[in-house]
Amino acid sequence: MDTPAIPIDKRFRGFLPVIIDIETAGFNPKKNALLEIAAVIVEFNGNGDLEITERYATHVIPFKNSELDEAALKFNKIDPHHPFRMAIEEADALHMLFKPIKDAVKRNNCTRAILVGHNPAFDISFLNAAIQRTQIKRSPFHPFSTFDTATLGGLVYQQTVLAKIAQTAGLDWDNEKAHSALYDAEKTAEVFCMIVNRWRSLSG
Repeated sequence: MDTPAIPIDKRFRGFLPVIIDIETAGFNPKKNALLEIAAVIVEFNGNGDLEITERYATHVIPFKNSELDEAALKFNKIDPHHPFRMAIEEADALHMLFKPIKDAVKRNNCTRAILVGHNPAFDISFLNAAIQRTQIKRSPFHPFSTFDTATLGGLVYQQTVLAKIAQTAGLDWDNEKAHSALYDAEKTAEVFCMIVNRWRSLSG
């Protein structure tokens, strides 16, 4: 992509917000497999509104000796062994996502990316565990700071569940598509952009 009309570096203290959603085979980032990951990049358009500019997602092969919790798989409806998942190794998945994120950080004059998620403590714990397992040396993300759309949704829309925030904000919501990493990341990104843009319009 070309240099954006309005780089984002001044808005979030030099951080580029990147929305991440991760689907897993459980709640323990060191034991349970990361199965699917999506990243959505947001940037300012020429009018100064935050909008989605890039989307990336991939299925991930469970790491060696990882544990698969049947309750988690039933919830997210992922079959880790399905032959048509087109899953890739964890290291390849991270490299695939990190390259365009690093490019976006650079073109927006930012220092690094910051993870935006819905209850992001979960996502960043799995992301950091995967980074450690794969021994990736240069993650574009801040290692612990995050933006939480559950908190922002509670403030702006009096809701903390992603589906209810989206619906209250006037966005479409499809329960059949929910708990796909890309769908959830896109909806989280839409909510985040709406809140940032609404704040801008209120604050002048």
